[in-house]
Amino acid sequence: MRLVRWLFGLLCWAVLIGLMLGLLQYSTYPTGIQWNAVALMVGSDTFDYVGWEVAALALKADQTLYGTAPFRTEAERTALVRRYMDDLRQAQDIEAQIAALYAAPTAQGNPNTTAANLRADRDTRRASLRERQPLIESILEGQVAAVLVEQGFGLLGQIIPPVSAHFTPVPALLVVSPRDTIRFDISINLDPLTTEAQAALEDRIDAEQNVSSLVVPLGGIALYPAMVLETASIPYALDTIAHEWLHHYLFFFPIGLEYFSGDGFAGETRILNETAASLFGQEMSRLVLARYYPDLLPPPAPTAAPSSAPAATPAPPAFDFGAEMDATRRYVDARLREGNVTAAETFMAARREIFAANGYRIRKLNQAFFAFYGGYQAGGVAGAGGGDPIGPALRTLRERAASLHEWVVQVRGLTRRDQLLALEAQTAP
Repeated sequence: MRLVRWLFGLLCWAVLIGLMLGLLQYSTYPTGIQWNAVALMVGSDTFDYVGWEVAALALKADQTLYGTAPFRTEAERTALVRRYMDDLRQAQDIEAQIAALYAAPTAQGNPNTTAANLRADRDTRRASLRERQPLIESILEGQVAAVLVEQGFGLLGQIIPPVSAHFTPVPALLVVSPRDTIRFDISINLDPLTTEAQAALEDRIDAEQNVSSLVVPLGGIALYPAMVLETASIPYALDTIAHEWLHHYLFFFPIGLEYFSGDGFAGETRILNETAASLFGQEMSRLVLARYYPDLLPPPAPTAAPSSAPAATPAPPAFDFGAEMDATRRYVDARLREGNVTAAETFMAARREIFAANGYRIRKLNQAFFAFYGGYQAGGVAGAGGGDPIGPALRTLRERAASLHEWVVQVRGLTRRDQLLALEAQTAP
């Protein structure tokens, strides 16, 4: 039975990888010649998908053939995950201490000497973490899969495609938008760059192509296995694994297939897909936490007791980031519709200073910023979607659906905003 399950999983991997690698060009090639010009500027900093995929598949094959997760009790698996995350958190704390020593004034001593013990401790911990990581990934995949089956996504008790994720440094993403409209035209994954290198690349692209560009960090990428940013947070890990799995699942339906077309990638289909995956990941994370890690589940919002006395009006927050970002996006959209690019860009520059003054340091606020973050209307940067109704409509559909599975079945056939709004109207009580 184990061999059959392994062969079945291997077949699913092969099909998914073949499709994704075959269509990957379309996710980064929506605008033809301009993409080529931008790619030439990026040069050797482009992320090596093939090398990463080969290494990740080798690790997953080894874990599938020789992994011990299926032979451990549920309590043992949960304890192993908790211990791994605690150790990872300690390793990250040590790495932060080392970074602080190297950033300290030279008068405090040579960091190569002062950090020697910390580096040795870090290396020992990292070696142990590398050895355990495949098992932890397998356990988390199994926990997500078990809840997916409970939610109605199973086929004869199996999840198709199988849940597969790998913790790894995730490449950054170069996003390019036109200046006269907010649109996700070009994206290219990059190897890690320093902040100054990111800014230099953006400045060059903007000047030579007359566009708006931005290098953004990512939390995951839906390759197979999914790339998941290393994290010591169990809720975040579960959220990201489930988020990326839904991308894998939707790949076989219109909302996934259309994602890779030029119009879908640059516009509504991508926003539908990413926002649905964000909502799905958040809900699945809570469901898995409730089953395996109930102490990590956030407490429910307090319910006020009924009272005949009038309720006090709460004081508004000193600075409501989401509301301010929403207002910014709406103003920029209005100016761009009028054709006033200069006014929009001047306004964004001024607003960035206001956000920074209130503790929100945004490196660059431009059309590319909204093109990327506006596609995640259920997380990420609150308010970045502005007046786009996709996020609220998907939330409304979820509230009306009897189950998570029913909601996904409704969503998977959508490719356009008007289809979503029509469905929302049809399901209204």
